[in-house]
Amino acid sequence: MFSAGAPAVPTSSEDWLPVGKVVGVQGLKGELRINPASEFPERFTDPGSRWLKARGSAPREMELKSGRQLPGRSVFVVRFAGIDNREAAEALIGQTLMVPADDRPELEEGEFHLLDLVGLEARLSADGDAIGTVSDLISGGNELLELKTPDGDTLMVPFVEAIVPEVHVDDGWLLLTPPPGLLEL
Repeated sequence: MFSAGAPAVPTSSEDWLPVGKVVGVQGLKGELRINPASEFPERFTDPGSRWLKARGSAPREMELKSGRQLPGRSVFVVRFAGIDNREAAEALIGQTLMVPADDRPELEEGEFHLLDLVGLEARLSADGDAIGTVSDLISGGNELLELKTPDGDTLMVPFVEAIVPEVHVDDGWLLLTPPPGLLEL
């Protein structure tokens, strides 16, 4: 859901929304594999402006020409204007795919953007203390929440309804109902 008019180019890091990561090349003609950090496939398939950001530098505008999801996988293959060989594509591996933060699709009641989970407290009961804070979301076959505990440990929790049955974005927390042993791994 991208606006028809050209969005203003954001100027600070808060103005950007990371939607994926370049994880590899596909073939010899400059196509890139993107590991998505967005539940909206049109971010990877609909042509238009996107931005790539290398660590330590400002995002640079790229024109997405086409994209498709690999069958049975959560990986997308995209083609950018001006990237037409494997060598040019390899130079982009590790960069983050960005869109302006105000370019967020409208949500239905009870829905939320996955990146809104970062910073939420993880609790074992509604009135319980936080056992950790969501520090990252890792996309793969299934989404994983990375939690940082108060003592500095890292926990990985599958983001599935059976384990994370409630998400209260506005109140700043989510409920965990982990199976026995999950939090001890």
